[in-house]
Amino acid sequence: MYLPKKSRAVVFAFFMALFMSGLMSMVISLFNVGLVSNIVEIWLHAWLFAFVVAFPAVMLVAPVVHRIVARLVKV
Repeated sequence: MYLPKKSRAVVFAFFMALFMSGLMSMVISLFNVGLVSNIVEIWLHAWLFAFVVAFPAVMLVAPVVHRIVARLVKV
């Protein structure tokens, strides 16, 4: 099953936000509290909050980034 082409930007933003918020919330959680016994719970809570912020942020920022890259990179 494939999604329609017009959903590409939203699907891209979803997975970019998912992976980046997961990675960054893990790094920041480990940096702030260390490898404590409940780090997974702390990280998952931080990840949920980070994703809620990251998804709309990617949706807003991605078009701007695409334009900047288009000006900087010769095709």
